[in-house]
Amino acid sequence: METLNYKVLESTGYNGYILKDAPVKVMQFGEGNFLRAFVDYFFDIANEKAGYNGKVKLVQPIANFPQMADWINEQEGLYTLYLRGSEKGQKVDAKRVISCVHDCVCPYSEGKWDEVLALARSEDLEIVVSNTTEAGIAYTQGDSQFDQVPPNSFPAKLTRVLFERYKAFNGAADKGLTILSCELIDNNGKELQKCCNNYAKDWDLEPAFIDWMNTANTFCSTLVDRIVTGYPRGEDQSIWAKLGYQDNLLDTAEPFGLWVIESPRDLSDELPLPQCGLPVIYTDNQKPYKQRKVRILNGAHTSFVPAAFQCGYDIVLDAMNDPMIATFMQKTLYDEVIPTLSLPKADLMAFAEAVTGRFRNPFIKHALLSICLNSVSKWRARCMPSLLGYVEKTGELPAHLTFSLASLMSLYRGGKLTGDGRLECQRNGQPYYLQDDAAVLSFFAETSSESPEEQAQEFLSNETFFGPHLCKVPGLVESVGASLREILDKGMRTVMNEKFGV
Repeated sequence: METLNYKVLESTGYNGYILKDAPVKVMQFGEGNFLRAFVDYFFDIANEKAGYNGKVKLVQPIANFPQMADWINEQEGLYTLYLRGSEKGQKVDAKRVISCVHDCVCPYSEGKWDEVLALARSEDLEIVVSNTTEAGIAYTQGDSQFDQVPPNSFPAKLTRVLFERYKAFNGAADKGLTILSCELIDNNGKELQKCCNNYAKDWDLEPAFIDWMNTANTFCSTLVDRIVTGYPRGEDQSIWAKLGYQDNLLDTAEPFGLWVIESPRDLSDELPLPQCGLPVIYTDNQKPYKQRKVRILNGAHTSFVPAAFQCGYDIVLDAMNDPMIATFMQKTLYDEVIPTLSLPKADLMAFAEAVTGRFRNPFIKHALLSICLNSVSKWRARCMPSLLGYVEKTGELPAHLTFSLASLMSLYRGGKLTGDGRLECQRNGQPYYLQDDAAVLSFFAETSSESPEEQAQEFLSNETFFGPHLCKVPGLVESVGASLREILDKGMRTVMNEKFGV
């Protein structure tokens, strides 16, 4: 079977949209599954529906997998993307060959960093996109030298790219770039800009360049949301047979997507994504959208998953097919989380409805124990603001969020520390293993012989875990302790049925 390229694709009779030749307008740091299923899909749609007429050059940010560049270039940038799941109650299994990628360069290979710098000098270049993992946006003093080939960190690489462009165009104000940071950290664009400024100062670059970097270029913080399931291992051979070609870059994702781009200026003409019907929001403040995602999507996971696992389930899909658990999750969102948020209620309700559909996606096997990684810090970030906001607004405890604390405690209770730094617990006589901050695991290993009420008091009063406010909520410690005792005495399913049964 032949490997996908333009000639092979044509021989299969593929009649979808394909753009073979166009100028490279985007430099993308990152070649992984997420960017190819999200950002590059969006650019591909913009080429088709808005005449964007731009190609994307992929730059590998680290040197750990140089073969990826070879695969991408062998396929002339083409790859097949499947969006699978449901949308507005309808099953989706959509295939699209993505043609916006020009090629991929590994800057760690001999002579290839010069290729990146050559693109920096291009008249056509408009945008830089990045997703270099949460650790990618980092400044380490002395980490990289200006003339290092290439610099080590992504911000150092970007600073060098911007300096090359500044020199090539003599500091022209209209030659700045729009920089879209997609890393999963707060204020990712602003943090990237800070790092670039630090490197520019370390390297003693001229003040005029630093001014140009900060005024001619637009560093955008963005919020990205799409579950990308990546290469379909185990299905690839059958998919190739249906396609009529071998595609080593197959990618899969859910249909849902959202890209919130925070910018001080209007980008809609430069990057016409919303005009194509794509789920892109341009705003000068992404905070409400970040809050919505964290509290509804992530908060739903964190609040119901410990209980669902203790009811015997292992993946989200199976848990969501249990009416009791699905109702618990939905009441948490609609009755206790949404009333604490600031966006219009209709937007929040629609987002929550989409979350329910995403959790029921039959193509995603999301393990509950994976979601339970670092559950305590996740509960503090994702659920505690909703609980405190609900109490402030109503003067009462939110029943489902309060119970989620007890279910989290019962998940960890009785565990023993292992030699590799995990907590070994039991479900129906079978071991399961939890990973969390060492202080959290030590707390449960040391206090599980205490009464549920005593343990709840100590847990909620631990300011390292929750800060100073949680234990001061009237009645919370008592309610969590009482629920924990019931769970230990009767079992999770029995207690949930008594309290929240449908």
